[in-house]
Amino acid sequence: MTSVEVPAEPYEDSGPSGYAAARLRLLQEESRSGPSRRSGLAKLTDDWLEALFTTAALASGVRGAALVAVGGYGRGELSPRSDLDLLLLHDGGADAGAIAALADRVWYPVWDLGMALDHSVRTPAEARRTAGEDLKVHLGLLDARHIAGDLRVTAGLRTAVLADWRNLAPKRLPELHELCQERAARQGELQYLLEPDLKEARGGLRDATALRAVAASWLADAPREGLDAARRRLLDVRDALHLTTGRATDRLALQEQDQVAAALGLLDADTLLREVYEAARTIAYAGDVTWREVGRVLRARSVRPRLRAMLGGKTAPERTPLAEGVVEQDGEVVLARTARPERDAVLPLRAAAAAAQSGLPVSLHAVRRLAAVARPLPVPWPAEAREELVTLLGAGEATIPVWEALEAEGLITRLLPDWERVRCRPQRNPVHTWTVDRHLVETAVRASAFTRRVHRPDLLLTAALLHDFGKGWPGDHSVAGEIIARDVATRIGFERADVGVIATLVRHHLLLVETATRRDLDDPATVRAVADAVGSTGTLELLHALTEADALATGPAAWSAWRASLVADLVRRVAAVLAGAEPAAPQPAAPSAEQERLAIEAFRTGGPVLSLRAQPEAHEEDPGDEPEPLGVELLIAVPDQPGVLPAVAGVLAMHRLTVRTAELRAAELPGAVAADGSGPGPGVLLLDWRVAAEYGALPQAARLRADLVRALDGSLDIPSRLAERERAYEKNPRRRGAQAPPPRVTVAPAGSRLATVIEVRAQDAPGLLHRIGHALEAAKVRVRSAHVSTLGANAVDAFYVTGPDGAPLPEGEAAEVARALEGALR
Repeated sequence: MTSVEVPAEPYEDSGPSGYAAARLRLLQEESRSGPSRRSGLAKLTDDWLEALFTTAALASGVRGAALVAVGGYGRGELSPRSDLDLLLLHDGGADAGAIAALADRVWYPVWDLGMALDHSVRTPAEARRTAGEDLKVHLGLLDARHIAGDLRVTAGLRTAVLADWRNLAPKRLPELHELCQERAARQGELQYLLEPDLKEARGGLRDATALRAVAASWLADAPREGLDAARRRLLDVRDALHLTTGRATDRLALQEQDQVAAALGLLDADTLLREVYEAARTIAYAGDVTWREVGRVLRARSVRPRLRAMLGGKTAPERTPLAEGVVEQDGEVVLARTARPERDAVLPLRAAAAAAQSGLPVSLHAVRRLAAVARPLPVPWPAEAREELVTLLGAGEATIPVWEALEAEGLITRLLPDWERVRCRPQRNPVHTWTVDRHLVETAVRASAFTRRVHRPDLLLTAALLHDFGKGWPGDHSVAGEIIARDVATRIGFERADVGVIATLVRHHLLLVETATRRDLDDPATVRAVADAVGSTGTLELLHALTEADALATGPAAWSAWRASLVADLVRRVAAVLAGAEPAAPQPAAPSAEQERLAIEAFRTGGPVLSLRAQPEAHEEDPGDEPEPLGVELLIAVPDQPGVLPAVAGVLAMHRLTVRTAELRAAELPGAVAADGSGPGPGVLLLDWRVAAEYGALPQAARLRADLVRALDGSLDIPSRLAERERAYEKNPRRRGAQAPPPRVTVAPAGSRLATVIEVRAQDAPGLLHRIGHALEAAKVRVRSAHVSTLGANAVDAFYVTGPDGAPLPEGEAAEVARALEGALR
């Protein structure tokens, strides 16, 4: 690389013409680019200004003065059209006229060249006083660098300014953070803008400078990995922009992007924008981490002295469990001391899901540890990993910062290799607000609000994340995306039928809105074509929700009441066509031998019996590893009686068991008679649950059975126990997490000829099934069977109920039961 030093030969004297010629030659040197050109230009300018100042100081007879570079010039980052930020510093010993003459002899040659100059004349005391009043002045002085004159004056000011900055950090840093936030609100986020301001937008050069100021305070420091390279890249782009336009501009306008890309040796404008976005994302994420650390340190400084005094000088950070291997500490999600990421492949997703549901950030240390040592997931993923991904995607706005933290350390690309093709990919359509990758996450965030509208929230959220993956490939992105989605969904571990639904959603994610706005909906061929493409009412329901989420995540111009009404009209017409081919309701499978054994035992003893069986799944990469349980199958048989469902659900909630799936049905026992021989004996209910502990070990089966016996005979007050736990949960950060959409209870039309099917879609929470069971008991309906599933953070439950006479409920009564149940859950 060419040396940064510029020989004295290029300009013949210290006058403007000599400097201008040398400057022009330097900027035209093809071998000079990036940091070498900026530092070379700064050195050339230093030499010129030093000669000017020395001559001027001799002519004016001023002693005890110095010329100081501040701001970007002080950092040696002189772009081709950058301002010169100069401070004439003097000790106050010379008279004002002599100082003014000295300043004129320095400033006027700069102006004669037409260069922008930001200048001031101050004593050290005046400079410190001005810095105390003006934060921006103080920031500029942090980068003060001596050019010429009395070095002692410059050194004294630098020492004093840095000391002031560190002493005033508790006051100054919150002010600086507020300035950064106000600027971001005005200028937007650099990593998403089609015509970004490289300096002022969030993630730009000013934010990088702010992080240097935070580091100078010694209060906190930014993550160093990649930060300097990101800053250099933005400076390189600004240099090329200055040379291309011949102007001192920081805005990368559309019409100049191809030229700037060519000047940097890049393929095209999209490649340029992608590099800019990647750099901005690095700086923005570093800022998030740094400002969070600043807040933590300042809070600790204000609280700990009092706390130490109360506790005799001994304090320990409080750690609240969030999930297995995951705890909250000091407002962040960190790994538990017992966590073993090198053995627990699901831990990264579990930690991310817990953080998003809690509305908390993941600590930088935790993410980096996971990135460094966490083992890869087997392919296909285990069920727990898939559920944690769905939970993460369904957390709403809280998903975004958690996703960004994982992406910053490469975990997203490791989980989903196809993510690399859409990461930081710009979208030239001005309707789009976001890059492709952020649009996908935004679509999942929007879709999380619609999880009550669909029967399979997990498929909706997954399709939302995958629907534009095809934009990383040539051709129609919907066609390419279908192939990618099929592959990714299979990798994630969805069953074949679910993979087909996800692929269909991705292939046709534009079908509804394009058909509704561009075709004649009164033409039967139009509706039939959509019906043939969609294939089923369940897929239509999902596609309708995905269509709206996709449009809302695109930008304000992509969705309107008019578009919504057209799409809804199309959906109604297509649903009517598909209704003529509704498949028959699935028939329940025959009881297994174990279920029959438990049912007979429950009938014989007249009380509940149960069994717990672990469901391990070995790692495919290394079969020698110890299997990791993905849950436990809990089989319960209990004589049919009022209150079984709320009793069982309440006991499980008390023991902090999460119900992942459950089925409830009656078991027929041929020949069974009542204990007194008077007639047929009571039926037996079979409950088949898959459960997992929220954290810690599973309870013993004997304890579960004992509590279930007490719950059924009324000696265990489950509502009071759950209410007590709920009060404790109110203080837990997991309860402060994403705002879930309200529950929705509907009556499924034509769901069954033998019973009324009531569907419940709600946020999964401890005691949810207990509340549902109590509400159905209060409505005086019998639960003939129940099919409960937890999809991520969403519970989607179907209850087959009848009246006391065993017949389906009349339409009006069914609607009333649904309204009452929804009211109870709200």
